[in-house]
Amino acid sequence: MRTAVLRVNVDPAGALTGESLARGMAELAGVLAESGGEVLEKDLGAAPRTRREVQVLLDTPDAAADTVRIVAACARAFGTEPVPGVVTYVSRGTDADAHGVLAGFGVTGEIIRMPGTDGYDVLQVRLRESDLERVPESRIHTALEASTNCEVRISTV
Repeated sequence: MRTAVLRVNVDPAGALTGESLARGMAELAGVLAESGGEVLEKDLGAAPRTRREVQVLLDTPDAAADTVRIVAACARAFGTEPVPGVVTYVSRGTDADAHGVLAGFGVTGEIIRMPGTDGYDVLQVRLRESDLERVPESRIHTALEASTNCEVRISTV
């Protein structure tokens, strides 16, 4: 399962005080700790008034559904109408990360990891040719290399 970084602007109006923001962060951290989430420590009061964004680390198979849940938790904790932000992923270079990258492009494939001669693993990725007609191979290749820190070889079936 991949670890998502879910971002939520908890005070888009910039109306909360530093004390209210600190209380909300503490409450949110407590709620999320019970469900396996972690709020990254941040002084929201020092952030620009329109960019008071929390970042939540969460192992999730469905970041979209969990974003809805996190936005609701932020609304309760801060008493505002939070706005979801960008979702990114923590990469540990695993095959699960590689499958997650493929899923992000809406494709599936077979991944075979082999030891390389220069100390880096080599990922042999087999994709359907029809998927590469829809998504450029270069985009998939670059994303896989970045998320796995491996040499990537793509072939079609």
